[in-house]
Amino acid sequence: MSLYQITFSPTGGTQKAADLFAQAYADGAPVHAIDLTDRNADFSTLSLTPEDTCIIAVPSYGGRVPAPAVTRLHTIQGRGANAILMTVYGNRAFEDTLIELQDTLTKSGFHCIAAIAAVAEHSIMRQFATGRPDAEDARVLAAFEKSIHMRLEDTPPISHLTLPGNRPYRTYDGLPIKPEADRHCTKCGLCAEKCPVGAIPKDDPAKLEKAACISCMRCIAVCPEHARHVNKVLLAGASLKLKKVCAERKDDTLFLD
Repeated sequence: MSLYQITFSPTGGTQKAADLFAQAYADGAPVHAIDLTDRNADFSTLSLTPEDTCIIAVPSYGGRVPAPAVTRLHTIQGRGANAILMTVYGNRAFEDTLIELQDTLTKSGFHCIAAIAAVAEHSIMRQFATGRPDAEDARVLAAFEKSIHMRLEDTPPISHLTLPGNRPYRTYDGLPIKPEADRHCTKCGLCAEKCPVGAIPKDDPAKLEKAACISCMRCIAVCPEHARHVNKVLLAGASLKLKKVCAERKDDTLFLD
């Protein structure tokens, strides 16, 4: 039996939440980490067994699973492995993300046994959910792993996980907020290397293919010169729009049949 942590986390917030839960769930056992942001990886080589458990964590983009994560998860051979689903969102809402993730994993042969909607610092407007996941989130996630272990020991076994969301899923066409390089860009190419979708040309990393960009902000997070930014006017407008719905702290939401 092996424990896998499969994560799509361009800026680290989803990774932080997934790490907190995985460390508690593993209780010292080794965890095999799979990075879904690696566009060059061949995920079809990952073939699991019914004895394996996978913690699969993705951010919520407009209430949906990021499209590249869906595509890459479809190539993994679940073969009956247990899946604990996690979506991480910036204190607004997660809408159809979990149910889309459940459908994606079921088609790939996973057995979905539990789910978590966790809050992390917003990847673009960092004044929302600043510092999360925090100590209270860690406490909640650690307690939930105990509930999952206890439920797995019960009979009958977990058969179907009921999650909130709608089919068809809500429409999400991306954000107009796209990072651009400033004069401090040294064209080192790190952003092009790390971009999950290859939207930054390797031969001219100061440029951006806006149609391909998913506004994940990975390039901003990894730039050693802090030379990539989003438009301040667009950012201010988006912040004002979200202020009302994101201001009040939201709790992590847990799902277990």
